[in-house]
Amino acid sequence: MSGHSKWATIKHKKGALDAKRGKIFTRLIKEISIAAKNGGDPDTNPRLRTAITAAKAENMPADNIKRAIQRGTGELPGATYEEFTLEGYGPGGVAILLDINTDNRNRTVSEIRHVFGKNGGNMAEAGAVSWMFHKKGDILVPKSSAKEDDLMNIVLESGGEDLNDDGDNWEIVTEPSAYESVLDAVKKAGIEPASSSVAWIPQNYIKLEGQAANTMIRLMEALEEHDDVQNVHANFDIDQKLLEEVAG
Repeated sequence: MSGHSKWATIKHKKGALDAKRGKIFTRLIKEISIAAKNGGDPDTNPRLRTAITAAKAENMPADNIKRAIQRGTGELPGATYEEFTLEGYGPGGVAILLDINTDNRNRTVSEIRHVFGKNGGNMAEAGAVSWMFHKKGDILVPKSSAKEDDLMNIVLESGGEDLNDDGDNWEIVTEPSAYESVLDAVKKAGIEPASSSVAWIPQNYIKLEGQAANTMIRLMEALEEHDDVQNVHANFDIDQKLLEEVAG
């Protein structure tokens, strides 16, 4: 099972880490505001449309969404967010890529460096690990929710790229441009994904066991906790039994 989708599964089974810690609205508002810089109309701004869909899925009030858009377009005053990536390594040489949204780059970089050092990892220079990832739409569907043949038909008809067996889930992979249409087709078929996003997917994986795997999970959680980290991507793979222990 891939590190990316495995981490998504861990968070899902633990009861949505972000939501439990009250951070998901903050991250969604930042994403909406940044997306709205390229235009406040979701019909002509795919990124904004995706961000609004994600916010509605978390039951964010319409007024919050509207204000976030207006801050992004400049209609309302508010913090100016900068978007960039940070790179690093975890236990066993695992590659880590972070999506950052912040109003203070220097502060955020310093804090993230500290998180890495405190949890068994280290920061890397720009470009050190990003070449190991490619951007894809990634949709996880519980096997209990859909049969493989039915899901494959949906994937092929809606422009998806691949369907993988990922343990307890089916993993649908798409080009970013096809992500929305594939996700819509899945939902219209009455299938509710366990998770879905456009993410940086690793091209290869590093198997972790024992203490290294536990340290990696601790590092991932610590990075996810930081308010300025929108997403964490990593190329680790861990044992199914350990996954169940962590998620349980």
